[in-house]
Amino acid sequence: MYPSEYRYSEEHEWVQVENDIATIGITAFAQDELGEVVYVDLPEAGDSFEAGDEIGSIESVKAVAEVYTPLAGEIVEANGELDDAPETVNEDPHAKGWLIKLRIDPNDPKLGELMDAAKYVAFTKADD
Repeated sequence: MYPSEYRYSEEHEWVQVENDIATIGITAFAQDELGEVVYVDLPEAGDSFEAGDEIGSIESVKAVAEVYTPLAGEIVEANGELDDAPETVNEDPHAKGWLIKLRIDPNDPKLGELMDAAKYVAFTKADD
């Protein structure tokens, strides 16, 4: 269920790193907790953030949740497809439902603090 090549945060974001670009989205666990997603608010390309900064929000029929970046960097792309199809976050959270692409320092020590898939699954079970 959780791609093994991704890393995961305690705030339920996933990160896929290729060279100096980190693609970030919310996990299947997070979208399931939110319920039906109806709106996604994301930052603009060129915006810069520090690790832990709020980068946007996701609105569902149940709640509004803030989204945080687990890594520092500059937004290179936001998923514009979510403007017209926010439900993609529910339907395919680990692929087509990605939120942002962030240019990062690939040597950022914060990368090492993120969980692998097995630890994330254990973490979500501890939340039950």
